[in-house]
Amino acid sequence: MKKQKLRVGVLFGGKSGEHEVSLTSAQNVMAAMDKEKYRIIPIGITKQGMWLAGENVMQRLTDAANLPPQLAAEASSPRSLVPFLDDSVVARDADLGALDVIFPVLHGPMGEDGTVQGLLELAGLPYVGCGVLGSAASMDKVVAKDIFAAHGIPIVPHVTVLRKTWQTDPDTVRARIQSTLTYPVFVKPANMGSSVGVSKVHHADELSAAMDEAAQYDRRLLVEQGVDAREIEVSVLGNDDPQASVPGEILPSREFYSYAAKYIDGDSGLLIPAPLTAEQTAAVRQYAIEAFLALDCAGLARVDFLLDRQSGEIYLNEVNAMPGFTEISMYPKLWAAGGIDYSELIDRLIALALERHAERMANQSTFNVSEAS
Repeated sequence: MKKQKLRVGVLFGGKSGEHEVSLTSAQNVMAAMDKEKYRIIPIGITKQGMWLAGENVMQRLTDAANLPPQLAAEASSPRSLVPFLDDSVVARDADLGALDVIFPVLHGPMGEDGTVQGLLELAGLPYVGCGVLGSAASMDKVVAKDIFAAHGIPIVPHVTVLRKTWQTDPDTVRARIQSTLTYPVFVKPANMGSSVGVSKVHHADELSAAMDEAAQYDRRLLVEQGVDAREIEVSVLGNDDPQASVPGEILPSREFYSYAAKYIDGDSGLLIPAPLTAEQTAAVRQYAIEAFLALDCAGLARVDFLLDRQSGEIYLNEVNAMPGFTEISMYPKLWAAGGIDYSELIDRLIALALERHAERMANQSTFNVSEAS
């Protein structure tokens, strides 16, 4: 008897500033999945938060002009989840509810931050990647830094600022930053990825514009000490016993690895493996695993480091719970260097998702009050 294919819902798009990056990652993932093993169910989320299913979902998300009139009308609705039951509106899969596992190829807020993961938990569906806690903690750079510090993982000095405080009392914020850090500094939204909203501030005159830019994306802003650093990345794979890849080094086409340097210029370089000493290689791999476990990550994560060119100090920069996943992205390329190709990596991630779900289902979900002592 022919083995039944595993039904994999690939979830992509979303309401974050990384919508387009998600589409590219998902296209690569679906193209690489073994069609003999998996039945792929594309599930898209528009920028307005509507969920679509069907063979032409990617086209509809890529080209807004393809949205049917009813969908276009719904785009201005404040609702987040909109059911579509009319075949004339969205091509439907008759067995859409009978999915075996979800691969959420979502980047940024409302996708990589625990929100979708919580929805999938409530639905009782296995899914690839970190759980609610690991996703949320990884996305929130402020919380993540607090956790790293508590675990003795080195981080750069930083200041956290509420958007409201910046908008109502900017002079106090400037004074606090200048008493704690020295220029240059980096200003970031606390919850965002792909370097969206990130600015390098060389002197005080540039601070206001950078803070205003970051404030568009989150209510909390992170100001970090600038370091003349090499950018090193490590991929992590696994659940409770994760493995770290060889480290890679980013050679950004711009002054730092901005959104444009990542996705627009096409000129940024990668060195795999990174030219590090044996001690440096061992350190970043160990820190990567420690950070993965400290945040309670699962499945996959990419851990980014700063290596000070002058002092040689290593600082953990951030953890990406769902890193860019195109064939040329650092995460799969680092594993390819270790002998795990793109398709096999997808197989392993799906297997890890099912393993994690089985572990979760082993938890007792009810409590018999009559048996309490």
